[in-house]
Amino acid sequence: MDIFGLSTEKREIEKKDERVLLTGGSGFIASHVLDALLDAGFQVTVTARSDEKGMRIAESVKPHQLSYVVVDDIAKEGAFDQVFQSQAPFDYVVHTASPYHLNVRDPVKDFLDPAIKVITSSSAAILNPDNHAKVYDETIWAPTTLEDAMQNPDKHAYRASKVLAEKAAWAFVKDEKPNFDLAVINCTYVFGPIQRNLPSLEAMNTSNHRVRDMMQGKMKGGLEPTVPVFTWVDVRDVALAHLRAMAVPNAGGNRFYIVGGHFTNKQIADVIRDRFPPLADRLPADAVEDLPDDVYHFNNSKSREVLGIEYTSLEKSVEDTARSILELFPGI
Repeated sequence: MDIFGLSTEKREIEKKDERVLLTGGSGFIASHVLDALLDAGFQVTVTARSDEKGMRIAESVKPHQLSYVVVDDIAKEGAFDQVFQSQAPFDYVVHTASPYHLNVRDPVKDFLDPAIKVITSSSAAILNPDNHAKVYDETIWAPTTLEDAMQNPDKHAYRASKVLAEKAAWAFVKDEKPNFDLAVINCTYVFGPIQRNLPSLEAMNTSNHRVRDMMQGKMKGGLEPTVPVFTWVDVRDVALAHLRAMAVPNAGGNRFYIVGGHFTNKQIADVIRDRFPPLADRLPADAVEDLPDDVYHFNNSKSREVLGIEYTSLEKSVEDTARSILELFPGI
């Protein structure tokens, strides 16, 4: 089976023994990217914040083999020096860790010559909740500035970090002209099966909290409003987008808005009630649909046409998410 699902003319990767550095290896998205890379036969080195986390990652993917290196603080100047000096060369780098930090003195320029760097960004670098575009695509940037973040950090800090980090990455490529291409994955709210090595329900990725909370009966008295984000994507589609951004020759130099569709909390609750009847009494019986009539739209045609992504349905994503929670935490 061809893990990439791409025709020969679209594929560039043929040697499955190539080396990949995956940062943020214990994260939700990274865990699925890791599965995809290992299934495709890549030799993967992941970064982890401690030996304990690194060993947990390695244990979770057996019988696959991987190596890990400890990077305790990715925001620290020179955080990846040791990785590149001791582990390079890598053929590819997939950077899912956040925050993202890169400057002209970073050893990636001196010690690393990958074919492509793939960075996980966010739809926060695209969306403008204060004044939504009618249709969002990769050409649009959120207008958030550093000044916005400083004046109102609770509202703007996260969005500003995504905008500024991604712009810094593109500026680095433009100004320094390194020997690698850059592709950026801008994903929206991400649902999907939780990682196998998740230590607790509290450690779950933020987007999946609403599924967890509904299953625990925390919204029995009434669903929380879906706002501010009404778009979602399955984590397995996000992982595949990372893999294909490495595989497709013309993916380099592009942003990819990875979004599968619109959703509301009521739609999630309906799937849980339908697929898991024993949980029905934990959900409100009179939930109201709150998808706005004038909800912003999106254009994900680039991801479909260039990367060949066929998006997972909300029903399957929510069902698989809930089932993965029940399997790992049966006493929920």
